[in-house]
Amino acid sequence: MGQTIIEKIISHNIGAESVKPGDIVTVQVDRVMLDDIMIPFIVAKFEEMGFPQVWDADKVVLIYDHLVPASQQDDTRHYKIGDAFAEKYGIQNLHRSDGICHQLMTEAGYVKPGDAVFGTDSHTTTYGCVGAFSTGIGYTEMAAILGTGTLWVKVPETIRVQIDGKLPEGVMSKDVILRLIGDLGADGATYRCLEFTGSAVEQMTVSSRMTMANMAIEAGAKCAVFTPDEKTAEYCGIQLDDFQKSLTGDSDAVYAQTLIYQAEDFEPVMACPSQVDKIRSVKELEGTIIDQVFIGSCTNGRLEDLKVAADVLKGKKVADFVKLIVTPASRKVYEEAAAQGILKTLAEAGAIITHPGCGLCCGRTGGILSDGERVVATNNRNFLGRMGTSKVEIYLASPATAAACAAAGRIVSAGQEA
Repeated sequence: MGQTIIEKIISHNIGAESVKPGDIVTVQVDRVMLDDIMIPFIVAKFEEMGFPQVWDADKVVLIYDHLVPASQQDDTRHYKIGDAFAEKYGIQNLHRSDGICHQLMTEAGYVKPGDAVFGTDSHTTTYGCVGAFSTGIGYTEMAAILGTGTLWVKVPETIRVQIDGKLPEGVMSKDVILRLIGDLGADGATYRCLEFTGSAVEQMTVSSRMTMANMAIEAGAKCAVFTPDEKTAEYCGIQLDDFQKSLTGDSDAVYAQTLIYQAEDFEPVMACPSQVDKIRSVKELEGTIIDQVFIGSCTNGRLEDLKVAADVLKGKKVADFVKLIVTPASRKVYEEAAAQGILKTLAEAGAIITHPGCGLCCGRTGGILSDGERVVATNNRNFLGRMGTSKVEIYLASPATAAACAAAGRIVSAGQEA
């Protein structure tokens, strides 16, 4: 019997011929990511467990991104605890405000196809964009990994998502994953793997795949995976080995569900307040007045996202009384966008460009909203209170749609912002 991608990764990791959904196995961890919010709790639990040392300091990555720059007095406590922990155990992979953790983990080469990677953030599913098994865990599990280098997991069932054809102009992978979340529901993929395939998926850049893997968790998915290809190899700076080349779902693999889409049927959509699976066509929402637009986050703060926004806004101005906040996903993205003139175009349109980091997405620095305000954002969640008070309305959209809305001062489709 054939295997799904996730089954191949796990069986290879544990040295088994095969695994099946529901099996409880102990995996050898290839890399872990600790974020600044969770570091005090991880350290406390690690010390409570009594481990004398970290199992492999080179496999540990500590990233300050959610709390940078500090917006509350207690934030600096996290930095101090993190720095002390890194120094004590010889952790060299420490990033202070270099960008968002999920962007850095693949951009900096920490994750490779076929790896088993865990992070203390739910959107750790992102690394499936390069064909890795990656998922978010809690601080107790992370402390256990730091001491042992292993973690038990239950092999997930897989939902196969096949998308063939060519996406229409103005439609981005954000529209695709939002539509899928709407079809599945917020719990429709709970503890399952989303395996993406099809000619439209093959045409996507790694950045576009990152957007989809990132938001898989919004349907409850344990993880998401794409077959590694030449784009993956180039992005990761490697040559794919035989195992990595084999990471495609077998024709006789058993899937819990198969969803088949034609790319031409997709259109620009939004997730409406305050549920990520409350999906509506942008056309249905046109004319809705907005107060702010946010382009950034680990979902859509990459170079191609900023370029799309700049192309939409070139020669235009942000509407009066609307704030456009642009936050590059990493320092590298920031520098590349500056070198290519993308930031200049956005600034000339009236954008407020901030330091790379999580910022507004997680309700920290840079643009918190108040009662009755409405924001169009490119991040991954629109829960009540996520970006300000519980009376803020958050609409999730692609960078193309968000940029068009910023120019129009209301919800519109790209190309209709005039």
